[in-house]
Amino acid sequence: MHRAAGFAAALVAPVVALATACGGGGGAHPQAARSSATLVLHGAQPTTSQTRPDFTLTDTAGHSYDFLAQTHGKVTLLYFGYTHCPDQCPTSMADIAAALRSLPPAVVSQVTVVFATTDPWRDNAKVLRKWLDKFHPPTPYIGLTGTPGEVAGAETTMGMPISSREAPAAGQKAGQYSVSHFAAVIVYGRDDRLATLYPSGVVPADIAADLKVLVKE
Repeated sequence: MHRAAGFAAALVAPVVALATACGGGGGAHPQAARSSATLVLHGAQPTTSQTRPDFTLTDTAGHSYDFLAQTHGKVTLLYFGYTHCPDQCPTSMADIAAALRSLPPAVVSQVTVVFATTDPWRDNAKVLRKWLDKFHPPTPYIGLTGTPGEVAGAETTMGMPISSREAPAAGQKAGQYSVSHFAAVIVYGRDDRLATLYPSGVVPADIAADLKVLVKE
């Protein structure tokens, strides 16, 4: 299940409407949004300026990953989701990969994609690495995990709702639960500020067009 309600005053209202429940269908395609006087992007527009967040989790190589320090000054696409997600999480990762494959290496080299799990109970480093590599991006996605408390701490730092496990549906085993979490790709520019958000429905061509602009800012 995906949710967006309450993700800080800095994030735009359309995200609430466009981020839908896992398995509940896709949202409408958002209108192009202006994040500054001269910059037009295809995602949802932030209502106020927000800086790149400061949190630390563990990457799939077992190393501590300081998000603020290690993505500083880079165009960064951040997504909180989980590998057992049936729809929006894999779709978002696949769309980003398709966008990156359409871009020249000089642009791709300036973009970092980070996927932080909201299901640390199942998404250990091995599971997360194997799942992310299935999308065949030009450069590997960075996968982050941690203890449930660490993941919740990162979400709190982001100002987003803390993800939670949902009870398995009738007939499902205990390990077949879904996870309720915020559902949108969060994009930071080279200036370390929130540039736009991609709820469900933003196509790879639009993502690619935005990345060409953002790496030049």
